[in-house]
Amino acid sequence: MLRQFVPDLFVKSIFDIDLQALQARGIKGIVTDLDNTLVEWNAPDATPKLVQWLDRVREHGFQVCIVSNNDATRVESFAKPLGLPCIADAKKPRRGAFEQALAMIGANQHDTVMIGDQIFTDIAGGNRMGMFTILVAPISQEEWIGTRFTRKVEHVVLNLLRKKGLITWQR
Repeated sequence: MLRQFVPDLFVKSIFDIDLQALQARGIKGIVTDLDNTLVEWNAPDATPKLVQWLDRVREHGFQVCIVSNNDATRVESFAKPLGLPCIADAKKPRRGAFEQALAMIGANQHDTVMIGDQIFTDIAGGNRMGMFTILVAPISQEEWIGTRFTRKVEHVVLNLLRKKGLITWQR
């Protein structure tokens, strides 16, 4: 039961992801969360650093899709200027949005990574699909009120995973 919340990799930020290591694993697609994964919660635009990272991602040949539980107005207005496909109101960790994202980028679950900042939505959903999963530390403490509550439960689960030896890192 608890294993569904264990990411394959933990990094402090997306900028710490080794793109060459992903390629060596056969990864071709990247499905990523938006808020507190790519930018601070509800930040309207990509930072210059994020734009540079996305350029490097594309140079490595990865196809990217943003999958967010946030509303369509928020997600589409962020993704469109970057030329990225996106799915809003995703209802993660349900499978539907993940399957849709894979179809959009022409990938399958075995050659795609899911990157996100929450174990109950991003990591659980990616793991259920059989994707390689990467948990990043949230960029900001500012979050939607529902996420703030979930973080408290997440903290308890992460501590339990640590006690059981399923994770060794600290967020």
